[in-house]
Amino acid sequence: GVLPAEAEQVLRRDAEPIPRVTAEVLLRHTLKFNRVQMYQEMDTELSPAQENSLRGLIKRHLDGEPVAYITGHKEFYGLDFCVDSRALIPRPETELLVEKALELARNRDAATIADIGTGCGTIAISLALNLPSTKIYATDISASSLELALYNCQQHKVLDRICLLEGDMLEPLPEPVDIIIANLPYVTEDYITHSHSLSFEPRLALDGGKDGLSQIRRFCTQVNGKIKLGGSILLEIGEGQSEGVVSLLPNGAPSAHIEVFKDFGGVERVVWVNVSGKPSTGQKHQSQR
Repeated sequence: GVLPAEAEQVLRRDAEPIPRVTAEVLLRHTLKFNRVQMYQEMDTELSPAQENSLRGLIKRHLDGEPVAYITGHKEFYGLDFCVDSRALIPRPETELLVEKALELARNRDAATIADIGTGCGTIAISLALNLPSTKIYATDISASSLELALYNCQQHKVLDRICLLEGDMLEPLPEPVDIIIANLPYVTEDYITHSHSLSFEPRLALDGGKDGLSQIRRFCTQVNGKIKLGGSILLEIGEGQSEGVVSLLPNGAPSAHIEVFKDFGGVERVVWVNVSGKPSTGQKHQSQR
């Protein structure tokens, strides 16, 4: 990208350089420009107030605050979402969870899907926009997260198809569903304690206990009676957790067929459980990406 000379000076004056793409996002936010305007108005001069504002944003970022919280926006699955510190910032690797869910929902003609721990609503909304005839439940234990999800549902005009439910994981679901999708907290306590970059995000949405699996363990105890026979569960997991997670699953889903898919970084990221026990066409531990 190209940046106006004025902005270049502001950025150069900072002791620590920040990535060009980050600089552009912060500058666009300062000028309230979209990408197209940014390129059309290359010679825009920053007013002293804008220059100060940009410098303030850069300082916040250098102090560790995520860009998405500074700008209040994050793109996910090609869509724009409002984000703030009430919910976790959506990660690009979670797009694999959405892809797999869409594939399954279309193959099975799924009538109902539950998104457990919806946060700011990215997964539920991405699915609703791609599956117009499917009913989607989105649960979260955090009332403030659900306020953010509600706002995003309104922005994307999908409130008629997403039912937001406050409560612990699967407990608020009023009926068994065809597909359960869960991106639960799976970061270890130790990692969160020592990670400065995660300190701005809600701990509740990250903390998976000592081994990172405490929330997934609880999820497995709640599955019975919440999934239809022949239904599927899709779980996002952390690096190196696939064996631990797979060993937990049979408790919640006897006679299950299980597959693990890798994300674009080669990390085993999504565990798929088919509760009927019928194998799929894909190969185990093979990503279809």
